[in-house]
Amino acid sequence: MKKSLHNPVDFEEIRQRILHLTEDSSPKWGKMNAAQMMKHCNLVLQVPLKNIDLPSVNIIFGAIGIMAKIEMQLFNNGIPRNMPTFQKLIVNFECDFSKTQHELLETLDAYWKAFEHKNLPDRHELFGEMTEKDWGFLEYKHLNHHFKQFNI
Repeated sequence: MKKSLHNPVDFEEIRQRILHLTEDSSPKWGKMNAAQMMKHCNLVLQVPLKNIDLPSVNIIFGAIGIMAKIEMQLFNNGIPRNMPTFQKLIVNFECDFSKTQHELLETLDAYWKAFEHKNLPDRHELFGEMTEKDWGFLEYKHLNHHFKQFNI
């Protein structure tokens, strides 16, 4: 069964996993601490909320992005570790844990409202054309990837 941020049970699971993070949670891989990871997840969720515009990618990266989306959907794969990301979404500065956790929960709620009101974009710079189903699946996959990174 494919999980989705649009399924109320999966959405609540994500909320609970955010609440289980602590300042002392340490990653199994990568450079971000827990607060930085939550800030990164918040920034990624700002894209479908239309608060962050991603730069255009060249045709080769666009083709790779579309193929990655298709592969994840076909095989229900996770996101590979240490995958490159857009510069705007990189968090390499210190973040306040409690504030960042609160902001991520608020952004998650804003995402749910955008989904409920059918207000998600029909395109992503890397993944190409996007359906509502694509957004729910890929946003869940992204959050799950980082929560597995922190063992939650």
